[in-house]
Amino acid sequence: MDIAKLTEGILDGKLRPLSRAITLIESSNPEHYEKASELLEALLPHTGKSVRVGISGVPGVGKSTFIEAFGQLLTAKGHKVAVLAVDPSSQLTGGSILGDKTRMEDLSRDENAFIRPSPAGSTLGGVAKKTRETMLICEAAGFDVILVETVGVGQSEITVASMVDFFMLLQLAGAGDELQGIKKGVMEIADAIVINKAEGENRQKAELARGQYVNALHILRPKSKNWIVPVQLCSALYNEGISDIWDMVCDYKEKLTESGEFEDKRKRQAVDWLWTIVMNDLKELFMSNKNVQSKLPQIQEAVVKGITPPGVASKRLLELFKRH
Repeated sequence: MDIAKLTEGILDGKLRPLSRAITLIESSNPEHYEKASELLEALLPHTGKSVRVGISGVPGVGKSTFIEAFGQLLTAKGHKVAVLAVDPSSQLTGGSILGDKTRMEDLSRDENAFIRPSPAGSTLGGVAKKTRETMLICEAAGFDVILVETVGVGQSEITVASMVDFFMLLQLAGAGDELQGIKKGVMEIADAIVINKAEGENRQKAELARGQYVNALHILRPKSKNWIVPVQLCSALYNEGISDIWDMVCDYKEKLTESGEFEDKRKRQAVDWLWTIVMNDLKELFMSNKNVQSKLPQIQEAVVKGITPPGVASKRLLELFKRH
């Protein structure tokens, strides 16, 4: 694979080299790792110019409909939009659905949009690494808005929030007690709460839910002194309120850029990313160590049977690793 040629194709905004590059980044083949690193170093000076938006919400909230409506609004405004969807992988088979293109048919046909589902794999650390690097490649290819969709289950939201500029939480009204379904941890990382499907008879319920969310947000400590988390209503199906949401994202970026917080957040995320990769690489080194591999089943079995405490077992494994 000619990395110089691939780099040139990406910088020209061509989709085929972009797709090939992402496949290279996602590969678990050790031989591809060096080439992927070389490619990222070549592209790095051309990255960082996009607005990165994370979008999460419970299943059934209408994430795909929302992203399609939001994406089409942005391309109509002249933006180039990349949608990176973290797709749930089966823990048993490793397979994933990867059905995002079928769920966003109109957007997938838009020449200024690029949709790339990524299987979540067995670790969210892996998601963070691959999705962050894919984000950089898309930025180098000229995409100025990156939308990262999460599966909306627990830890994945925290992981995605740590790699985007703006984290949006989609919610539903009228699905029982709204506040019952709020995870405090997820509320604390949200930069905006958007209540979708606020149309027809549901509008009144959505207005009521908005009041409840606003009250709940008052109790939480503000995430930023330069931004009050808003609660917006929209109907992705009927394309209502979508442009207000983009105005809100632009307002957020403007306020945080003026205060210097936007740049500080990106720097902090880069350091967090470094440590995520260090921890992943250390785990791989540890697990591939021959001394560890030979004794791990035996030590693990001793922990399972209650013969060896986990702390002691850990120290034994680390001693074996250090002998290498």
